[in-house]
Amino acid sequence: MSTLEYFEVSSTEPVGGALYRRIASTVITDHNLLKVLDKIRIFIDPAVPIFIAVGITRTVPRKITVSDLAGVTYNEQKIILSIADETYLADLLLILWKKYGKDRILQPDRFTIEINSSEENSLETIETLAVADPTESLFKDLIYSLQVICPEGFKVKKQNFHEGRFWFVASENTLPEDVSPLVEEQFRIMEASS
Repeated sequence: MSTLEYFEVSSTEPVGGALYRRIASTVITDHNLLKVLDKIRIFIDPAVPIFIAVGITRTVPRKITVSDLAGVTYNEQKIILSIADETYLADLLLILWKKYGKDRILQPDRFTIEINSSEENSLETIETLAVADPTESLFKDLIYSLQVICPEGFKVKKQNFHEGRFWFVASENTLPEDVSPLVEEQFRIMEASS
């Protein structure tokens, strides 16, 4: 099982910090985030009150394309997709219907999709068509987990995920318009300690 390179929970109340470390560890494990998280630092100050989580993810899989899910062949006036992985089949069909129209897409069986050919849907275009982006679900899972970890009643929240770095800030009170100084301080502490 993967482990985090760096994992810290810091609090102005040591007993509360230890409790939140256990909570965070359990939530991260239960939500199967160990394999995607490299570093995470959580800071809690109940006096302010503020909850700040910052972290870095491991390399996230690239976008899933049609060629990752299916073999692509050209036959007469059709492009035929031979489905090898059904995981994203529903998403693929929705994308193809939107891009080419339902009337040009046939699915004679569970493992075959036929696209009536035209000049606009060449083999290369079909093969490289993006079907899913794993970073979107990763961000949703991360934010959901951080909402579970953060103290009850901390309803004012801001978050960001960009190029493998994420942050989540929550409070009972109004947050400053610009939370970047708070976030950057936690990143500095995390990077200096690891």
